[in-house]
Amino acid sequence: MPNIKSKKKRAITNLKRNAHVSSEKSALKTAIKNVLKAVEENDKDAAVAAFNNANSALDKSFVNGLHHKNYVARQKARLQNAVNSLQ
Repeated sequence: MPNIKSKKKRAITNLKRNAHVSSEKSALKTAIKNVLKAVEENDKDAAVAAFNNANSALDKSFVNGLHHKNYVARQKARLQNAVNSLQ
């Protein structure tokens, strides 16, 4: 544990931030899995709804600096192709 007051505060802040980022990433992964699960079950309405939710979450992850823009674009394209395969 650090001895300097500012370093103690920084250590606590880092722990809080790490927990928040982990939570956000986990929620995003769950949203992506929900889309793939709906596609696997051939439920187009659920897949579209889950895709819209995942799309929003992916955009927010880029804006908040959690993921690179290419990661977001790749995931969105992959999910869109999966949803379109239900035609």
